[in-house]
Amino acid sequence: MPKFVIKPVITRNRIFAPMKYFATLPFLLIAFVSCSQNYPGIKAGAERIDFYLPKIQNKTVAVVANHTSLVGKSHLVDTLLALGVNVKVIFSPEHGFRGNSEAGALISSYIDEKTHIQVYSLYSKWKKPVAKQLEGIDVVLFDLQDVGVRFYTYISTLHYVMEACAEYGKQCIVLDRPNPNGFYVDGPVLDTAFRSFVGMHPVPIVYGLTIAEFAQMINGEGWLKNGEKCNLAVVPCEGYNHNIAFPLPVKPSPNLPNQQSVLLYPSLGLFEGTAVSVGRGTDFPFQVFGFPDFPVKNFSFTPVEKPGASVNPPYKEKKCYGIDLRGFAPDYFIDRKALILDWLIYAYRSYPQKEKFFNNFFRLLAGNDELKKQIISGMSADDIRKSWQPNLEKYKTIRKKYLLYKDFE
Repeated sequence: MPKFVIKPVITRNRIFAPMKYFATLPFLLIAFVSCSQNYPGIKAGAERIDFYLPKIQNKTVAVVANHTSLVGKSHLVDTLLALGVNVKVIFSPEHGFRGNSEAGALISSYIDEKTHIQVYSLYSKWKKPVAKQLEGIDVVLFDLQDVGVRFYTYISTLHYVMEACAEYGKQCIVLDRPNPNGFYVDGPVLDTAFRSFVGMHPVPIVYGLTIAEFAQMINGEGWLKNGEKCNLAVVPCEGYNHNIAFPLPVKPSPNLPNQQSVLLYPSLGLFEGTAVSVGRGTDFPFQVFGFPDFPVKNFSFTPVEKPGASVNPPYKEKKCYGIDLRGFAPDYFIDRKALILDWLIYAYRSYPQKEKFFNNFFRLLAGNDELKKQIISGMSADDIRKSWQPNLEKYKTIRKKYLLYKDFE
């Protein structure tokens, strides 16, 4: 059924003329019709049961999963139990097994009420499964919906799960899922001097790989501890390719509630290392940005506590002015295939206390100390982007070795 959306009027090569554009943004929106695309021919790896069931039958299985780990309308764990698979342990990532914990909230381990299976959080004092948790396990089945952005922590969880499997002699099977931002590659490649849980690998912010392709890269490039190799198997998606901006059927985490937020996340995620709100504590997180002293006053939002999503959001109960990005149609990001730095630069130039704009988290999100310096020095978005190109080209060469699907290039 056709879906009515609004799309900003833009020039061919620029998103906006910053000051003038933002001052008049509400008057520059026009309606157009865009068919909401569904891809019925695509099957996630978890749905291709015939490919992996023979590998786990008569074995003791640990599952790395959350609320996105679905087989049709059934959870992967429920599906496996119904098939008689011996699931002994569940590992959960950031946001928890049921996907209802806010970003950064440490999660305790517990017994799942529905299945009575032990759940170990990998977003607690443990980031990596320990020997006792894997005792008696033959196979670890990994199934998480990634969004294709370096600082989204599911790929860090993947790394540590693979590392544990390598250390303790367990096979790891990754069930692949489409990458909703898998149709381009962009951003600075991480300098490993700035390695952290929000960026462990020398890849750009948008790395253009599905989670199974990324697992192959981790293994193939020797990024596990001491260069060890994991006994890795992957179950590819059916019908997917890197030209598709796949709209996710389930929100991957509490503050990415829709396709718009997922497509905006690569650009707006960097704001989490600044004094700017991206709408946490509203009904439209990662679809707006602003702060109380924002100079343009024709749009406002007030963050409040939202249990399970934002317990203590930036500028809680303070009125923020800013920019509403919900009018950008998904087609815009799909056509552009690039991070949008102009918003970050504009916010910095608009912030009254520039020495307080960046916090220490920014360099971990950026993966370097250069981007902050470039913005402060007044470099344009185009010039900053040019500085990324040599490392991006090197990365793209490495990336091609691990592709499972037709590429966008």
